[in-house]
Amino acid sequence: MRVALIGGKLQGIEASYLAKKAGFEVVLIDKKPDIPACWLADEVHTYDVINNAEECSKLLTETDLIIPTLEDYATLEAINTMAKKIEIPYAYDASSYAVSQSKNKSNELFTRLEVPIPENWPDCGLPVMCKPSFSSGSRGVKKITTPEDMDTFLKEIGKKKSSWLIQEYLEGTSYSLEVIGWQGNFLGIQVTKIDVDDNYDCKRVTAPSGIPVDLEKELEDISVKIATALDLHGIMDVEAIHTNDELKLLEIDARLPSQTPTVVFHSTGINMVELLTSVFCKNSMPEIIDVKSEEPVIFEHVKAASGLLESGGEHIMSEAGALKSLDSFFGAEEAITDYQPGCNNWAATLIIKGKHLDDVRRKHSSVIKNITRSLNLTISEGLRQEINFS
Repeated sequence: MRVALIGGKLQGIEASYLAKKAGFEVVLIDKKPDIPACWLADEVHTYDVINNAEECSKLLTETDLIIPTLEDYATLEAINTMAKKIEIPYAYDASSYAVSQSKNKSNELFTRLEVPIPENWPDCGLPVMCKPSFSSGSRGVKKITTPEDMDTFLKEIGKKKSSWLIQEYLEGTSYSLEVIGWQGNFLGIQVTKIDVDDNYDCKRVTAPSGIPVDLEKELEDISVKIATALDLHGIMDVEAIHTNDELKLLEIDARLPSQTPTVVFHSTGINMVELLTSVFCKNSMPEIIDVKSEEPVIFEHVKAASGLLESGGEHIMSEAGALKSLDSFFGAEEAITDYQPGCNNWAATLIIKGKHLDDVRRKHSSVIKNITRSLNLTISEGLRQEINFS
């Protein structure tokens, strides 16, 4: 199987890593040459899909599946047109993505389906979360706590208020679930637990999630309900928060997400890139192994700079140099990293596994100790507190 990936940042890292784990040949296309995923692929081609359409089209005819690993809508549609012309399967559900790429459109869908969501401002009080409707993940997200700051924010956005989603701020535990869909058949895969940094960017994923059984069933039911309404063809990521004994839906993304698929792979053996080949190449619903067979995994982004080791959101990986996969990284089973011996500034995604979650937590602490002591680094106070470092 020869898979083409368009985009070499966060989604490109995810898809390249999983495609190689599946034994696929990876062809990566990006308009920039020095992208984080470039060393994870077998071939890298520097093309702008829109401006180099002829070259890209010729390259894509030699592949079996195209997976978009970027979020620029014009580029996604250009690839869609190209894929239809050259008759190569394209892992893209245009109608579902058109809804999920807009937080406001998604929120309208959730309201229509009567699924629980945070209360919209101004019906709720402060604090609130302000999210750009067409921005992915945590980009541009603001927490506003005072009336003065709210007045300032509203003046700043002016007539563009409709391009923002403003909702009550909720504290609680965040969870993620991927759903696979094909011809009216939908199935949730595995719930993972999400931890975020101070900028609300995901920095750590844990499986199994520890979510109560009743809430797991509720999240699966809600996710399938949304997938059914969208008539999902492919993979969708659903994020929710457990707060005040309630589960509330935060957002969806009808695409291969970053971070959680790798955790699901290491915890269950399910490879979401392989699932996409079943849906788009074989036109069949993939067979899912028993998702209850969960091996504990902690997946965390860390960064070393100026003698300090800290945990951070996934943006630190998109800003890293060319990444590679290394086994036995300071005691972690694996790391995706641009680390090289003697390098003072580097980033890594640590993948730590074990028989029991408590064992994995202890191993996580040990890995951090190994890194800081071996490389003479100081651990950040935030990371120190989170892992009970001593």
